Amino acid sequence: MREFKRTDRVADQLQKELAVLIQREIKDPRLGMVTVSGVTVSRDLGYADVHVTLLGEQDAERIKENLTVLKRAAGFLRSQIARRIKLRHVPELRFHFDESVVRGQRLSSLIDEAVARDRDRHGDDAEDDEGERD
Repeated sequence: MREFKRTDRVADQLQKELAVLIQREIKDPRLGMVTVSGVTVSRDLGYADVHVTLLGEQDAERIKENLTVLKRAAGFLRSQIARRIKLRHVPELRFHFDESVVRGQRLSSLIDEAVARDRDRHGDDAEDDEGERD
């Protein structure tokens, strides 16, 4: 059995190429700081689901606008990928917003808050215990 599937290798290569192309070639001023967080390629290499995150963008309207810009640029991006990667057929690009990063940041901040509250509570308990000993 092979260690890596072809679709995984194609997805990794697409992710690298798209990250560079989006950053350097798309000149639309509406496009924010886009990071390609992952690419999933269908088994027949017909479609590639491109998951992107937007640096500092939480507003649903801005996210939608950025996805619209990327969807409109999909044909251009495909043509550029065809020049850079040797594939018989370049997958159709479908862009999706990756909420996992935002969700992870929110969970991390909630954990930090809980730890800080717990520390404060135990700090107050320790001071109360010292007062009882005197």
